Amino acid sequence: MIALVLCWIVAINGWTVLRFWQDKQRAIAGSRRIPEANLLGLALMGGSPGAFAARKLFRHKTRKEPFSTELMLIAAIQLGAGCGLLLF
Repeated sequence: MIALVLCWIVAINGWTVLRFWQDKQRAIAGSRRIPEANLLGLALMGGSPGAFAARKLFRHKTRKEPFSTELMLIAAIQLGAGCGLLLF
């Protein structure tokens, strides 16, 4: 079970970083962008570490509001849930 969870975490975070990179490339090219809801959805599914890494790595969506606040909220909820699971 733990191996499956770890595989999921690696996969979703890798996918999240890839999608942020693709969105940055689309922004540079002036083509159709990936919806913010999709990027936040990936973070919600466990890709928030990848989202924060991609933001820093690609300097993408670092000042965009309310995106930044929503991403922080998702990460805070996940962190709280993770701490809660560890305590039980």
